[in-house]
Amino acid sequence: MLMLLLFIFVLAAFLGFELIQKVPSQLHTPLMSGSNAISGITIVGAIIASGATDPDGKMGVILGFIALVLATINVVGGYMVTDRMLAMFHSKKDNK
Repeated sequence: MLMLLLFIFVLAAFLGFELIQKVPSQLHTPLMSGSNAISGITIVGAIIASGATDPDGKMGVILGFIALVLATINVVGGYMVTDRMLAMFHSKKDNK
């Protein structure tokens, strides 16, 4: 079972990397903004996985914690990029 989960994790990481690499730079910021909702769902799933008890060991807790940290970094980075994008559209006020 652990090998299957690791295989799915590696496959998802590879697929995500390949998809993001193919996105043109003009579309990256709007897509990053939209992916924050998906990352929020990932955070909820990571919290649930971290709270699960595993009778054989702590693998679920460790993987859940890693997923929580990575999803949080993704959400914070996404909001930072979105904020910078929106700041580009604000007009500079002249000091009078």
